[in-house]
Amino acid sequence: MKLWHTAALSVAVALSPSVMANTVHSVASFSVLADIVKNVGGEHVEVKSLVQPNGDPHTFEPSPKDSVLINKADVVFVSGLGLEGWMDRLVKSSGFKGDIVTASNGIKTRSMVEDGEKITDPHAWNSAKNGEVYARNVMNALIKADPADAKYFKKHGEAYIQQLEKLDVWAKEKMASIPEEKRKVLTSHDAFGYFGQEYNVKFLAPVGFSTESEASASGVGKLINQIKKEGIHTYFIENQTDPRLVKQIASATGAKSGGELYPEALTDAKGEAPTYVAAFEHNVNTMYKAMK
Repeated sequence: MKLWHTAALSVAVALSPSVMANTVHSVASFSVLADIVKNVGGEHVEVKSLVQPNGDPHTFEPSPKDSVLINKADVVFVSGLGLEGWMDRLVKSSGFKGDIVTASNGIKTRSMVEDGEKITDPHAWNSAKNGEVYARNVMNALIKADPADAKYFKKHGEAYIQQLEKLDVWAKEKMASIPEEKRKVLTSHDAFGYFGQEYNVKFLAPVGFSTESEASASGVGKLINQIKKEGIHTYFIENQTDPRLVKQIASATGAKSGGELYPEALTDAKGEAPTYVAAFEHNVNTMYKAMK
């Protein structure tokens, strides 16, 4: 019996997590955040996104399988700032007792008025500068979850953060090359506030921060007048929203289509924006081309 016990102990040691390659099983609330986790965690993380590519994080309705996913996770990543109104109920129903990491912690938030009420704008990742904060928070959470691979996460995380730093500088230079009076954009909903603040671009939208909001007739009328007054010639649709209202406004103002933007949902692997970096680059280039 002793010999068997010794052999079994040897096998257990050989297969223990400290010896084997670790994998942090994680769940992210939506596709942009899932991609950041994937880039920071590399081969030591498995990440599943609750909101699928081209899905709207505002109107997402969780299913029982999402509850199971969360229950089995080591770490759950959320963006926070009021984006995922459905998350607390989902976590409670899942029975998850692990760490919930808010990736936006430490970001200097901006406010906006929604239906006469002052609220926090949740779309912080649309500034690459804020993307760096997301990546650092993710990196620290993965190090906490799997200290044995701390060096790996640090190396991967810092390399990704440097990539986002370069992206931020590039975007600033690109937008600064457009005359300020031309840096005006019409989009479906108010998702580009942090982008506008960081890169000095003015955005107008028929509905507020959430795609669940509805535009009033008087609000649309005011927007049409403002677009005409400010001479905005281009509008953009978004991959996760219904484009009909923005097209109607464009028709009334004479604005032409500048293409599709990806403010809060990545595409699948075959699309134009399968990663956070690709989506950001696409958005900058598409706006630049239209404003130029």
